Amino acid sequence: MLYLLIFVLVVLGVLVIYSVSFGEETHYLFRDQIVFASLGFIFMTFFTLIDYKTLKGLYIYFYLVGLILLLIVLFFGKVSGGAARWLDFKIFQLQPSEIFKFILIISLAGYLSKNSSDFKFRHFIATLLLILMPIILVLAQPDFGTALTLLIIGVGMIIASKIRTIYLIILGFLGSVSIPVSWFFILKDYQKERLLTFLNPKNDPFGAGYSVLQSIIAVGSGMLKGRGFGQGFQSHLKFLPVSHTDFIFAVFAEEFGLVGGILILAIFLILIIKIIKAAKIAADNFGYLICIGIVVLILFQVLVNIGMNIGIMPVTGIPLPFVSYGGTALVVNLILIGIVQSIIIRHKKLAF
Repeated sequence: MLYLLIFVLVVLGVLVIYSVSFGEETHYLFRDQIVFASLGFIFMTFFTLIDYKTLKGLYIYFYLVGLILLLIVLFFGKVSGGAARWLDFKIFQLQPSEIFKFILIISLAGYLSKNSSDFKFRHFIATLLLILMPIILVLAQPDFGTALTLLIIGVGMIIASKIRTIYLIILGFLGSVSIPVSWFFILKDYQKERLLTFLNPKNDPFGAGYSVLQSIIAVGSGMLKGRGFGQGFQSHLKFLPVSHTDFIFAVFAEEFGLVGGILILAIFLILIIKIIKAAKIAADNFGYLICIGIVVLILFQVLVNIGMNIGIMPVTGIPLPFVSYGGTALVVNLILIGIVQSIIIRHKKLAF
């Protein structure tokens, strides 16, 4: 069932990418997404077959390699849209910040499960450092959406680890302090403008609010059953920007209507329930925390992406998992599903 849900989401994503790129200069997007998906399913199968517990002893190495990649991309990364987020290897591009979503989940699960029986203040500080170091490097790219995703993953996994209440109070205090600090010292002007536009996109309909308004129009024009596959006006007439990534849900809703939108939401809901069930039956705390981290990752990205497509969330550049175009993100997400499947398969100790 887990594989089937993922397969349906990936196929729907490929179809929408084909729809928005067919006959255009971006026709290669469809081809590339199929290649990424094929590679991702191979990795997913590989991580299903290996014992997920082997990752526990490797998390520190994953973490160090991830930090090195984030540092490399700051100095040698390909700059696009004013941000250096990709390492260009000519035949393919690698986005280290997407890889770090996988690394952070494995690293936090390993560290928290290792010290859960005797979790002291120094462990709490070390956990915060594990979360903050990649966030600082990702913000330097800059990539606020991915940095926020890493933060939410970290906070969610800390809460799920059932640490002492005093640490949760400290975490809440730090979170409340970080909001004004982020506004005045971290967020760039265009990011502040996005947040202000979210409150009232009609204030700047041809500037900062353009994408949101066009997305809302696309979703609404799909009505009940949609305009039909490949018949979306907003995307095909180029009113809707980045329709293959950030606003791919708007394209899907325009072409398949409310029925299609509900279908996507239903698949994600069932997927999240399946992963939560995997967390409950996990053989150890390491497997439990991995599943929780993956649930937080998928749920947060789905809520923010679909939310910004219908105007109830600010635009942050967060993709729709398994559906939006993006090779690194798709492969990483499929690897995470393979690990969940490995946890399900090995939730009972074998008796001979």
